[in-house]
Order: sequence, then C-alpha cells, then structure tokens
Amino acid sequence: MLQIQKIREQKDNFIDALKKRNIDAKPLFDEIVALDEKRRATQTELDNTLAESNKLSKEIGMLFKSGKASEANELKAKTGDLKEVSKKLGDDLNQAADQLQELLYQIPNIPHESVPSGNSDEDNEEVFREGAVPELTDNALPHWELAKKYDIIDFELGVKVTGAGFPVYKGKGARLQRALISYFLDKNTAAGYTEIQVPHLVNEASGYGTGQLPDKEGQMYHVQADDLYLIPTAEVPVTNLFRDEIVKKEEFPIRYTGYTPCFRREAGSYGAHVRGLNRLHQFDKVEIVRVEHPDNSYNALNGMVEHVKTILRELKLPYRILRLCGGDLGFTSALTYDFEVFSTAQDRWLEISSVSNFETYQANRLKLRFKDENGKNQLAHTLNGSSLALPRVLAGILENYQTANGIEIPEVLVPYCGFDTIS
Repeated sequence: MLQIQKIREQKDNFIDALKKRNIDAKPLFDEIVALDEKRRATQTELDNTLAESNKLSKEIGMLFKSGKASEANELKAKTGDLKEVSKKLGDDLNQAADQLQELLYQIPNIPHESVPSGNSDEDNEEVFREGAVPELTDNALPHWELAKKYDIIDFELGVKVTGAGFPVYKGKGARLQRALISYFLDKNTAAGYTEIQVPHLVNEASGYGTGQLPDKEGQMYHVQADDLYLIPTAEVPVTNLFRDEIVKKEEFPIRYTGYTPCFRREAGSYGAHVRGLNRLHQFDKVEIVRVEHPDNSYNALNGMVEHVKTILRELKLPYRILRLCGGDLGFTSALTYDFEVFSTAQDRWLEISSVSNFETYQANRLKLRFKDENGKNQLAHTLNGSSLALPRVLAGILENYQTANGIEIPEVLVPYCGFDTIS
C-alpha cells in the first residue's frame, strides 16, 4: 500500500509511473488527496474541540473550589455540547479513515524505473537465457501422457477424490516430488535462508498484509465458517510473521525459506494450456522470503535471481528470465523477474518462478518497520521468490529427460530419490 505522505509529495510522478501498468490513476489520486484533506481538517477540528473541552473542565474545577457553583454549572452544559461535537467528529474521522484505506487498497505498487511498458505477457522483456534444448524423438510425449504411461501421477483419481486440478502422485512420482522439495530446501538453507514451517491457513489480516486481499480476481479459497483463507503461497504466512514488528537494523538481511502446499482457485483458467501439471488448484512450492534494508533490497533481488539460476543449472533444464512489463506485473510488486523452463514436448515455455521486490508496499500494510540511525521508524523492504514451484519443474524434467528407455533423473536429484530412472 502506498503511503499517503508520498502520494501527496509525488502524486504527478506516481500518475506517470502507473501509466506503465496502463492505469489512469489521476481520478483516484485526486479523490484520495481530497479525502485526506478532509480527514486532516476533521482531525484538527477534533483536536481543537477536545482541547477546549479540557480547558473548560479545568475552569469548572476551579470555579467549584471558589464556591462559584452557578458559573461552573453553566460551563458544564457547554462541555456537554462539546462532547457531542467530539463524538460526531470522531465518527466522521473514523469513516474518512476507512474510506481512505479502501481507496488505497485499489492502487497497485509503483513500477520500478526498469519495468518496461506493455499490455500483456507478450511485452515482457527477456533478459537472460541458458541451457541447451534437448533433441527428443518424434514420438516424445507431453508430461501428462508420460505420467499415465509410467503410472506416476493420476489426474483422474484426483478428480474422483476432489476435482480437476488436484493430482495424485504415486510411487516414483511421489518420491521425485519429495526429492525436489528436499533438494530445494537444502539449496536454500545452504545459501543462508532459515528453514521454517508455517500454517497453511491464514486470517484476514494476513491476507491484507501481503496484498492477497481484497481478492479482486477471486483466487483465494475462503473457509467461511472460521473466516480463514487457504494460502496461495508460503509468502503470505512467512511475511506476516513480521506484521506489526519493529526489527533491528542489525538483523538485516532476514531470510526465510519454507515448503508449503499452495491453493489457488485459478478462476477463468481453461483450455489446452492448463493440461496436466501446467495449472493446478493445489500444488507444492518452496519459497524464499527476505526482509531488507531499503538500501540493499535491489542487491538482494539480484542475489535471489542468481540463486535460482544455480538450482536450474544443477537440474540442467533450459530456462530463460523475463523482466515483467507493467501490464503483466503483479499488483503488489515493484519489479518481478519470471523464470521459465522450456518444455520440449509441449514446445512452449513454462513459468516456474517469480522473484519480486515489493519495496515498502507490503511493509506499509504490515506496519513492518526498523529504526534508522536517528532512531526513527522507517518501513522495511520485502521480497519473495519461488525456489521453486514444483509442478512445472516436474513437468520439465519428465518431458526433457524422457528417452526411449524411460525418464532419466537429473544427477543432482538421484541421492534424494534413490533411483536414476523411471521406467
């Protein structure tokens, strides 16, 4: 969430910057500034009314002590009127604050200056590519056919138990899934991230804290009886560990990694491009989250990108990195790099990770602060990245490592899963 003070100071700059997202933010910013003026004026009036009421209360006490009861009672009637005025002003102030908060929730983060303009994923900018695309035989299969052939993932059984988008992993498929989780966590902890296990459901405050709420696209699973939400990513519970906290500057960088299942309704996702593991309602992901000093957050972002590169190099999967354009940038992100693995059997790129810097956007919602060298509270920067999301990594391994004799396992995973071939 953007800070009111910065909106007041940089309104025109923010309006220009949000054009990269194809948003005309001027009417909304004008409404916010006008409402904030009203709120500030109401606050001033309330403060003055309370000050006058306190002054009269002191005078009343002195009058009673002096035996001037009639004069004191006259002032008491006046303080009664002031209390009514104060109550109304307090209600008006709370209403204005709530309205202001709702308007602020409608504004996405300001894109970083390096974010390219654009309308959709077609306008994203490729910034890096690495790895050779394997040559497959003419009868190469997509991963959903391989899963059926080797009986390692059962999509129909998942439909029976729950519905579409909830696969059942079996035998070596389940073991490979577990191996990937362990490998990702080991890589992250070796890089300095502290492993953490967090709840898979969060409360409403947590959803608002990281920007998943308000749920404009209807992607969150809501447990209405308890007013809890199934997490769409470990980013939500991990980052919310720092909600309403003032961290010490010496604690930077704060780095956590965690494995969780993730739940997304994926409303409106249909067609051939969502077959198999390409888009699921429940999937596994290992996440990395950082809380950083603002001066170091972009160095941290670059470090996260390099870290994910090392994992994909060890898996020997062909991949590329995209800098997302304004039209494809997530609502809360200032800058995002997407990693995509090339699926040879599908002849398409599959997104497997997003690494993002949110700057102060989440921290302002979370009230996540640190004390600067002058002892003043400042907002921290938050970052997160997939390291990695499993479904499409698994799809890439199954498709790119298939041979006439079965599916080979990347060498780095063999110690984790205990076999080197699925056949």
